[in-house]
Amino acid sequence: MKIAVGISGASGCILGLRLLEILDETQHEIHAVISDAAKLTLKKESNICVDFTKFKNINFYDNFMLDAPISSGSFGIEKTIVAPCSINTLAKISNSISDTLITRMCAVALKEQKKLILGVREMPFSPISLKQMSELSAIGVSIAPPIMGFYSGASNVNEMIDFIVGKWLDLLNIKHDIYKRWGSD
Repeated sequence: MKIAVGISGASGCILGLRLLEILDETQHEIHAVISDAAKLTLKKESNICVDFTKFKNINFYDNFMLDAPISSGSFGIEKTIVAPCSINTLAKISNSISDTLITRMCAVALKEQKKLILGVREMPFSPISLKQMSELSAIGVSIAPPIMGFYSGASNVNEMIDFIVGKWLDLLNIKHDIYKRWGSD
């Protein structure tokens, strides 16, 4: 399966980086875009500079590389996720603005009627953002904010991160066992 992953500059970029770490270990073809704002957020929030060399099986693109293969529907991306998805990115996707590779790959997912997942990161949501999420959800986009489910029994930040990433993996239909599911002992 071909999967496109975008990491926008919203708070919580560490979640997107963890998603890439897990996807890197799968047999899927992964294409990823980490925006410049995401790189700044990672540095500020987690003191992380992305080491692209640690990823063995992921194709990375610059967010302004609008001629990248993932910018075309003919390339055949099957599922697209933006995790986390900033409010700015949400607004652009909702209004068909494709001025970055992340927003373009989402526009492609929409026009090709492929799976699109948005891990919208903000709190509280404004009425405008709620309207945009509602409109996108009505046309089949999965709105999946990084919200903790306490039934998982997470006892530290890494386990909380894995719970959220695990929920996104569930939406991508990728098998995993990185969090405790409801009803499991």
